[in-house]
Amino acid sequence: MRLARVARLHAREQCDTKRAMSASTTGHVPHSPSRAFFAGFRSAWNSVFALVLAGTYVGIGAIAHDLGFSSWWLALSSLLVWAAPAQLILITALGTGAALFEAAIAVTLSAIRLMPMVVALLPIIRPADGRLKPLLLPTHFTSVSMWVESLRLLPALPREERIPFCNGLSIGYMSVAVIFGFVGFYLVAGLPPIFAAALLFLTPISFLITTARNCRMLFEYVAMIAGLIIGPLLAWYQVNLDLMWTGVIGGAIGYAVYKVRRFAT
Repeated sequence: MRLARVARLHAREQCDTKRAMSASTTGHVPHSPSRAFFAGFRSAWNSVFALVLAGTYVGIGAIAHDLGFSSWWLALSSLLVWAAPAQLILITALGTGAALFEAAIAVTLSAIRLMPMVVALLPIIRPADGRLKPLLLPTHFTSVSMWVESLRLLPALPREERIPFCNGLSIGYMSVAVIFGFVGFYLVAGLPPIFAAALLFLTPISFLITTARNCRMLFEYVAMIAGLIIGPLLAWYQVNLDLMWTGVIGGAIGYAVYKVRRFAT
């Protein structure tokens, strides 16, 4: 019995040694959901989007204070809505006396823009066994900052690590939003309106810079430039749903350029 036990322990040690040597030679640490989660959390705090969210939520916190909301209401809405533009719509709508139903409709319409991002992200993080339940949290967590960083970082990870990494990344960004929402609420409550607006402008300008950095092909540049031209024109002429039409028209132009070039070659 003792000899058999010693043999089993020796075999287990050899197996562990081979696994460690394999990990060291391939450069990949054996799968650990907690390790992947905290790696995503650290990536969020090391990302430039953390700075953008910090500035944005300082401004949102100041606006929430001026409109009479509590700091804990602000934190809860950050977790449940999880989209700075939609949250700003909710705060300003309720703060100026709009009905709850009207505010909910406005927030829902704003959130529709995130649906294509969810559709693009899910195939990358879908588990190999096809289960849908693990995808519920990443679906709620999907925001522009999380989406951009996920598309950049996830392809280099094993599939089984992508969901916990994605969740860690999102919770990291959420923690930045909640913390700096409190900062804006308590420390910068008297923020001048023009400065608060400038802080909120950090979000769209950072998304624009990130989109330009991630462009690789001609049709991507064409779609972006077309959007930059069409958007201000539609806003100037006060066209309803100008942002949506900017995306539709700019994307259609970029897609047409892609099809023409592909047909020509």
